[in-house]
Amino acid sequence: MRTLLTGHLGQLATDFKSLLTSDSLILTEYEDLKLQNAPQVLELVSAAMPDLILNCAAYNRVDEAEDRPEDAFAANTFGVRNLALAARATGAVLVHFSTDYVFDSPGRSTPFTEADTPCPRSVYAISKLGGELMLQSTWHKHFIFRVCGLYGYAGSRDKGSNFVETMLALARQDKPIRVVKDQILTPTSTLDVAAHVIKIVQSERFGLYHLTAGGCCSWYDFASAIFEESGLSPDLSPVPSDHYKTRAHRPAYSVLDNVNLRQAGFDDLPHWRSGLRRYLAGRLGNGRH
Repeated sequence: MRTLLTGHLGQLATDFKSLLTSDSLILTEYEDLKLQNAPQVLELVSAAMPDLILNCAAYNRVDEAEDRPEDAFAANTFGVRNLALAARATGAVLVHFSTDYVFDSPGRSTPFTEADTPCPRSVYAISKLGGELMLQSTWHKHFIFRVCGLYGYAGSRDKGSNFVETMLALARQDKPIRVVKDQILTPTSTLDVAAHVIKIVQSERFGLYHLTAGGCCSWYDFASAIFEESGLSPDLSPVPSDHYKTRAHRPAYSVLDNVNLRQAGFDDLPHWRSGLRRYLAGRLGNGRH
């Protein structure tokens, strides 16, 4: 299957590259394909004629988006529309990734399903929901996967790392570590996401899917598990969200239920702790020390 992979330097895209046949991949990054440029997107897709487009490109600077909404919407909303128009013109299947941040209901304590109404509360989250709606209204041959708490060996291109590596680095500095306890989510390995997506897209069961690991935890619980699985005992303490002043609001609870995945006959992802163990076991082989 001839596949166009956007945002190929990111952590999720890097795992796709490790699982797909390299001679069938067309790789692009923001420097050579600006998704907000509709004519350029159509020209590239028309020339490449992919069977499948995996859109891993996104504006993920959550706090900066509050002050630069035009950049967030250019990539996360209008860029998706341009890809959808190009996919429609060429007949390609388009796979797009959204976020748990489209949900944020104060007091919620049960996982969100695909049938729940989104309630985004940040510019970033609104721009991601906008991308979903643009794709759904433009081209029917699509998959939208909402993911949560991603971490992969390549690290986020915007952040330069991921939560696991940040915690391990802080532990080596032998300084107090303070992590929020009141934000509940599901940390998910990008390798697990990529492996499942490759299976699902072959089914042509198009639509919206939640795609996260099993279980849930707070960021503090996740940090505790990282240290426990790594045999480390740093000075770790829980703090409330308002301990860190951020421009953008973070959901207090954004756990997703993979209902559509199971109804389509696919296996659920492993529990988040299982994904963490496998990530830690493979760190050295993937250039992490």
